[in-house]
Amino acid sequence: MTTISRRALLKAGIAASIGLPLTAAWGKEALPAGPITLVVPFAAGGSTDVVSRFIAQKLSERIGRTVIVENAAGGGGAIGATRVARAAGNGSTLLMGTVATHAINPLSTKNSPYDPQKDFTPVSLIATVPNVLLVGASVQAQNVQELIALIKTQPGKFNYGSSGVGTPPHLSGELFKSMTGVKMEHIPYKGGGPAMIDLIAGQIPILFDVLSGAASHIRAGSVRALAVTTSERSASFPNVPTIAEAGVAGFETYTWNAVFGPAGVPPEVVNLLSRQLQAVVARQEVQAKLKELSATPAGTAPEVLAQLVQSELDKWRPIIASIGGLKRG
Repeated sequence: MTTISRRALLKAGIAASIGLPLTAAWGKEALPAGPITLVVPFAAGGSTDVVSRFIAQKLSERIGRTVIVENAAGGGGAIGATRVARAAGNGSTLLMGTVATHAINPLSTKNSPYDPQKDFTPVSLIATVPNVLLVGASVQAQNVQELIALIKTQPGKFNYGSSGVGTPPHLSGELFKSMTGVKMEHIPYKGGGPAMIDLIAGQIPILFDVLSGAASHIRAGSVRALAVTTSERSASFPNVPTIAEAGVAGFETYTWNAVFGPAGVPPEVVNLLSRQLQAVVARQEVQAKLKELSATPAGTAPEVLAQLVQSELDKWRPIIASIGGLKRG
């Protein structure tokens, strides 16, 4: 299948949001009684958590139901994803999934505890987000080429952190190692938040992170962004080059945030939740906040998200195989 471009996803989101009802009479009786739990499969404070809490608040306001955010970190997102895959398929438990939970992690795990397609019901893609290469204050390199040279002249000295084994930042780091020939040990964390704390504290010198989670720290000057991992620069950080621009031709990775339910959620509930999420993402204040977080708003129909998952599986399968399968642990 042809890879879906981020531009095409954005267009699909805009088209899907046109004409969405803004009244209260939208059939919320189809939802199960009680609060809705949105499971975030990473630690609090990371990029997925930040986006999830904001979206949960706005969705709660719109549907008149409490939306509780529950962090279930570990396993590169597998623990939280498995929690939702095994939940009742009535719409009361949802997952804020990423390319990690629905492509990279299952493809790089010999015995994945869930099937990324059969065990979930796509609801709506919320946003796409670049990854970013960061260094701490003690690292002297001011650009990507200087960092590569520094690592090569001091082999074994430099480690890099990520939000967990099998996450997009981890894959970004492994791809960087493969394409540049540098030797770095991977230090996995249970989310971008804990990894960022250690980068700022000098416990690790290098971090691949999701840009939406790192943005505030970059602006504060507590960490230094050397490059973003997408093929184009981020509009929120136009002075930060891409890794490809910095001399690693052809380098590109990014992540996304999307809402899924367990398998078997009734179509009327899926469509209801999807349309309400599309309406949330279409709001001007939400668009502004997501862009502030360096995310590109989407807001799509379920079938667009289903196509994206298939596309991502097709894209990452040969890449993961080519770099040895992202050994875990």
